[in-house]
Amino acid sequence: MQSQTQGLKRGLSARHIRFMALGSAIGTGLFYGSAAAIQMAGPAVLLAYLIGGAAVFMVMRALGEMAVRDPVSGSFGHYASTYLGPMSGFILGWTYAFEMIIVCLADVTAFGIYMGFWFPDVARWIWVLGIVLLIGGLNLCNVKVFGEMEFWLSLLKVAAIVAMILAGFGIMLFGIGTSGTDSAATGLSNLWAHGGFMPNGVGGLIASFAVVMFAFGGIEIIGITAGEAKDPQRVIPKAINAVPLRILLFYVLTLFVLMAIYPWTQIGNQGSPFVQIFDSLGISSAATILNIVVISAAVSAINSDIFGAGRMMYGLAQQGQAPKGFAQISRHGVPWMTVLVMGAALLIGVLLNYLIPDDIFLVIASIATFATVWVWLMILVTQVAMRRSMTPEQVAELKFPVPFWPYAPIAAIVFMVFIFGVLGYFPETQAALIVGAVWIVLLIVAYLLWVKPTAGRALKVASEVS
Repeated sequence: MQSQTQGLKRGLSARHIRFMALGSAIGTGLFYGSAAAIQMAGPAVLLAYLIGGAAVFMVMRALGEMAVRDPVSGSFGHYASTYLGPMSGFILGWTYAFEMIIVCLADVTAFGIYMGFWFPDVARWIWVLGIVLLIGGLNLCNVKVFGEMEFWLSLLKVAAIVAMILAGFGIMLFGIGTSGTDSAATGLSNLWAHGGFMPNGVGGLIASFAVVMFAFGGIEIIGITAGEAKDPQRVIPKAINAVPLRILLFYVLTLFVLMAIYPWTQIGNQGSPFVQIFDSLGISSAATILNIVVISAAVSAINSDIFGAGRMMYGLAQQGQAPKGFAQISRHGVPWMTVLVMGAALLIGVLLNYLIPDDIFLVIASIATFATVWVWLMILVTQVAMRRSMTPEQVAELKFPVPFWPYAPIAAIVFMVFIFGVLGYFPETQAALIVGAVWIVLLIVAYLLWVKPTAGRALKVASEVS
């Protein structure tokens, strides 16, 4: 293996990065989670996605400002260490890496379940082991191979969503695939005819934010790609400006069409919303089509999760906040040790999936929700700290500054704190705060016991040598 001084190779184009972010943020949250959000808020869930999307866009712009100014591996973990202190960087970096690992555990298990639809007699662990080895192997290749795979997988997901939106408009405008009675029930009036636009009141709208914000999780991977992007000063701003708007359109348009075709009370009662759309068109193979889409979504998510967690751990190792071996680079310019660690973690997850009841996924989802919002909050706070440390001349030289400074970042920070309040208020999501708080405390203890003393000894040795 080559030394870590060679660094990562810049092999990701704007096309790769744009679709990586799309692939990360369009997945289970849209294909399945949207039904739960609709049941909480009714048609008003459209407002939740618009408000949540605006807040996430501010997170991305804050991350973009820092990534364009200093495109490094480890991205926001590195920035937090620089502007908030080493402990903040350690907590942020490992929280993101752990978030990716636990989401990945759910995705690999989901992949096994999806494959069982076609091959019910094949043991699930065989599919899970196969996908872990396949994706792990691909992540050991040149980063361009990873980028190409993610591009095509994400393209398939996006194509499925576009097809669903167009099919929905076809049903609405021309009554395609519907009987006379169904057609009469189809239309914009469904958005307010069943208890009003906000049938469960403001409380229902607020409750839906827990699901809505989790659905956007993963988009911050754009910042992780900064160390391997070709011409990051040009590529990253283009990706950040394009992706959030597209995701917003996909989520809002998809749910708008769904709730116009069906009364919102019926959505999710007959399986996935996607199946309902294709069934309405008279497509008998709707379940098969959906299975192809969700399998591509799962593989895409596993791919992005292994990449994101690996690159973050690589950045932490460079700062002395993770084992030194995590910073070793292969001849393909890939941090190979972190890929192996992720693979091992997923294999442990396969074992846990058999030993622990299905309730484990409630804990997994809770940690992921907490970790996602925590990462976003820390990114926003880090950007504010960076700005406060800069001179007016340095601020003027920023190539991708945050819009509406300082009001927009502050509003986004307040909103993220509000989401923590939402998680703590509703009984269904209180586990997220409890598990999250325990995780943060464990990281603080780990930093104080192991990382800080090591850093102190290294600093002392360096001063003695000089």
